[in-house]
Amino acid sequence: MSRGALRLVVAFVLGATSVLGFAPFQLFPLPLLALAALAWLWREASPRTAAAQGFAFGAGLFLAGVSWVYISMHAFGGMPAPLAALAAVLFCAYLALYPALAGYVFARLRSGRLATDALLAAGAWTLAEWLRGWVLTGFPWLATGYAQLPPSPFAGYAPVLGVYGVGFVAAFVAVLWGLTFHRRSHWPQAALASAALLAAGAGLMRVEWTQATGKPVTVSLLQGNIEQSLKWKPERLQQSLETYLRLARAHPAQLLILPETALPLMLDQLPRAYLNDLSSGDVLFGIASQDGQGRYFNSAVGVTPAGAQIYSKSHLVPFGEFTPPAFAWTLALLRIPMSNFTPGAARQPPLALAGEKVAVNICYEDVFGEELIRALPEATLLVNLSNTAWFGDSLAQPQHLQIAQMRALETGRTMLRATNTGMTAVVAPNGRIERVLPPFSEGALTAEVSAYSGATAYVRWGNLPALLLAFAGLGLPLLRLRRGAH
Repeated sequence: MSRGALRLVVAFVLGATSVLGFAPFQLFPLPLLALAALAWLWREASPRTAAAQGFAFGAGLFLAGVSWVYISMHAFGGMPAPLAALAAVLFCAYLALYPALAGYVFARLRSGRLATDALLAAGAWTLAEWLRGWVLTGFPWLATGYAQLPPSPFAGYAPVLGVYGVGFVAAFVAVLWGLTFHRRSHWPQAALASAALLAAGAGLMRVEWTQATGKPVTVSLLQGNIEQSLKWKPERLQQSLETYLRLARAHPAQLLILPETALPLMLDQLPRAYLNDLSSGDVLFGIASQDGQGRYFNSAVGVTPAGAQIYSKSHLVPFGEFTPPAFAWTLALLRIPMSNFTPGAARQPPLALAGEKVAVNICYEDVFGEELIRALPEATLLVNLSNTAWFGDSLAQPQHLQIAQMRALETGRTMLRATNTGMTAVVAPNGRIERVLPPFSEGALTAEVSAYSGATAYVRWGNLPALLLAFAGLGLPLLRLRRGAH
């Protein structure tokens, strides 16, 4: 094996190893060590070679970390196994293009100056991750910052800079060590910068960005554990209704929350008597709805004595909830029920439930932090309704809960998750999981939770500060390159 090929293999293994830094393993230093090693490979590589190594790193990361998309396409979408495997590989290869872009930009603009190059690499990496979360509706899963939840000191930056800012600071420290590994004279400089950033992150964790308000609210989060392959069968409808009715009666609360599309029928088909039997308090449940124009929505309906309120999912999943233009042919390969939804409005007011203002997001929507803050600081609670049964017993379940932890930390709000098969949980505003139900089990999680008021810096500014940092990292090299061109 040639030296170049060996380095590609090393980069692939580094990417795959990074997955151990995310849930459920949560060995948070590993992604940073892997990124430091990748920076060491990049330090003298040509732009083309650095891009190839970045692609190999990304291929390892995503094939190991998100290849569970195969399960949804084959086991539940009905796509033949060979085609589903090919689609999963192509999807991961597409995602790997973004680390490749970061490698190319770094190698093209590096100057040989330690601090400048570390900022450049961190900026390129962060912008690539942000682009991955935006292009083609976005897929920001496994962004570097998600691995840096408590107890990582870098978690302190989340209420200020969000997940991309956490990733920028962490990447800067990692790259700094990667570029100084073979230059011991620079170790004191790297150690001092790292210590300062770690100390600042630890200090920020002590800041109380938001304040508990009012009396705690009792909530019951129901986890029906309805098997995905059976959920939409008409003959199983009654069993689903009875499951949630039984759980609700056994676990009363001021606010009862059911998962995404928990009741497998249309809203206008749901008997009013069933809701009356479900709870004596306020109820929030996921269900498909339809408007007068024949459009379908993936909705969450809140019911109180004063009437009903509705939130409709605005950020839909491509191919799972809508078919992008020019891809209608995929419908012949995928047999996914309720896959022709219309997006709800981008801005929808919080729902008034149990005396609080509840910002609802449905499943995949909580991956997009800047979209969740649209309802803040008005909202006092965050609620996520999910159905990750589509991905079976895979890494998707704990990874999605980890994403919810980041949203709680960014916003300084309690995050409540009600899911069909897991992981149903209560996440505190500091990003820590207070209670969680075992996945793939039927049950209810009853707890007293506090609502919060106030706003973190991230709620006020969103991703803008993180992007400005990233562009600043690229700014000096680009300016120097422009001057050199003249």
